[in-house]
Amino acid sequence: MQRRQFLRTATAGAAALAAPRIGRAAGAAALRFVPQADLAVLDPVFTTAYVTRNHAFMVFDTLYGIDSDFNPQPQMVAGHTVENDGKLWTLTLRDGLRFHDNTPVRSRDALASIRRWMQRDAFGASLMAAIDEMTAPTDKKLQIKLKAPFPMLPLAMGHGSNTMLPIMPERLANTPPSQAVTDMVGSGPYRFIASERVAGSLAVYERFDGYVPRASGEPSFTAGPKIASVERVEWHTIPDPATAAAALQAGEIDWWENPTSDLLPLLKKNSAIVTEILDTAGNIGFLRVNSLLPPFDNPAIKHALLGAINQTDFMQAVVGDDPAMYHVKAGVFTPGTPLATDVGLNVFPDGAPDYAKVQQALKAAGYKGEKVTFIAASDFPAINALCEVSADMFKRAGFNLDYQSTDWGSVTQRRNNQGPPAQGGWNAHCTYTAGYDLLTPATNPSLNAIGKAGFVGWPTDPKLAALRTAWFNAPDLTAQKAICRDIQTQFWQDPPYVPLGQFFLSTAYRRTLSGILKGSFTLFWNVVKA
Repeated sequence: MQRRQFLRTATAGAAALAAPRIGRAAGAAALRFVPQADLAVLDPVFTTAYVTRNHAFMVFDTLYGIDSDFNPQPQMVAGHTVENDGKLWTLTLRDGLRFHDNTPVRSRDALASIRRWMQRDAFGASLMAAIDEMTAPTDKKLQIKLKAPFPMLPLAMGHGSNTMLPIMPERLANTPPSQAVTDMVGSGPYRFIASERVAGSLAVYERFDGYVPRASGEPSFTAGPKIASVERVEWHTIPDPATAAAALQAGEIDWWENPTSDLLPLLKKNSAIVTEILDTAGNIGFLRVNSLLPPFDNPAIKHALLGAINQTDFMQAVVGDDPAMYHVKAGVFTPGTPLATDVGLNVFPDGAPDYAKVQQALKAAGYKGEKVTFIAASDFPAINALCEVSADMFKRAGFNLDYQSTDWGSVTQRRNNQGPPAQGGWNAHCTYTAGYDLLTPATNPSLNAIGKAGFVGWPTDPKLAALRTAWFNAPDLTAQKAICRDIQTQFWQDPPYVPLGQFFLSTAYRRTLSGILKGSFTLFWNVVKA
C-alpha cells in the first residue's frame, strides 16, 4: 500500500499504532517529538551522528555558543582575555554553573572536556596542534598558552558540529575518546532520564532547575540565554513515516523533525500544522568509502567511481523533483557560500552516467571484482533513499555489491570498525552532513586526511591535509578562497567521500508550539508549548 493511500484510508488506525508508545506522556506539559532516527549513542564526542548531537545540546552546555550569523559568543564563559600577542588566553567561567548531580562546574572539568574533545574533532585537532599548555589556576579560570596565535579558538570550542564540545564532569571527561560515555551527567538545561530510556523507542528529558542561563542577550542558535520553558521532552522513535504523519495530525505528537517529502503536501493541508525549513544551509549527501580496504584503498578506483554519480538522481530520491528543494552540482564546500567553488565539478556527468565507460575506467584502474560491503540505514528515510540509489549505481557500474540493510544506530557504531567486513567492518555507506559543517575546511574532518588516526573512512592524503592546515594561516578571504580551490582540485584525485548534492529538509510541528529557533539543527530551549 502506498503512503498517501494509507493515510487517506487509515489515518485513525495509524494514530492508534503510535498511541500505545506515546500514551505514557506526562500530560500537556510534555513536548512529544519524533527524531530523525533512534538515539543509539549518547556521547557526542564518540560519534558524529546528528541525532546524538541534538541530544547533547539538551544535556550539555558549551563554553561558547554560535549565533545565527555563525559568530562565536561566550556561553559558559563570562568572558576571556587575550595577551602575549595572541598566545595567552584566559577564560573565566560564569557564576552559578552546576552539573546535573548538583556539583559545581570547575575549570578542571572544562580542561578535561577540552582535552577529550580535541582528540576526536577535526577543528579541535587543529587547536590542539597550536596549544603549548593548558592549566586551571583556579576553579573559575582556564589558561591556554599557544605556540602561535589561534584567533579561531572561540569558534573551534563553540561550533555546533560535527563534534560539539560538551562540558562534563572531569571523572567522565577522563574517559578515553575511543570509549563512549554512557553516564549522562550534563551541564545543560535538560537532564537525561536514563531510567525511562527504551532502546529503539523512547528517550526522555526533564528540565534541570539548577541550570543558570546567561543573564543577558537574546536566544540565537546555540548562543544567548537557554530558557527551558517545557518541563519534559519525550523523543518517540517512529520508523514508519506514515505512522508519524498520522500521529502528528491527530495531536499524538507535537513535532516531527524531518517529514518525508512525499508526505509534506498532506501535512501542509492541515491548518493545525506548520511546515518550514529551519536550516537554510541545507545538507550535503555523502557516499563515504573506506580508504583502508580494497577496492577503495586505490585512488584511481575512487576517481573512476565519480563518473557513475548523477547527483540529481540522489537528490530527487530524497526530496522529490521540486528544484527548490535541492542543488546540483555540489563539491567540497556548501553551495552558495563564500568558499564554494566549481573547480573540477566536471568529474560528474551532466546527465545519465555512461556505465560502459565507467566499467572500462574501473577495469583500467585495477578493479578486480572485490566485494563491496555496503551498510545501509533502512530506518532513516533520507539516508535510506541515498542508499537505494547507491545500490543501483554500484550494480550498474559493475561492482560486486554486498548490500546489508540495517538500522542507523548500527551503522553509526559499525562504521567505526577499521577491520575487514568479515570482522564487522565495511566498504561504503551513505550519510549526509549539514551545510553548516562544510562552510570552511576547519569543520570538515575528512579533509584532515591522516589515515587511521583521522575521521571515519580514514583517507590518507598528505597534500590535502597540508592544504587544510595552510587555510588556517591564510591572511584574508581572497587567500582562503585560493586555497579552497586547491583543496577541491586535490580532493578529486583521491576523494575521501563522494558529494551527492545539496538538499533541504522541512520540519513539521503543531501550532501549539512557538519559539522554535532558526539555525542548522533542532534545539529545544526557547520553545513554548501552549
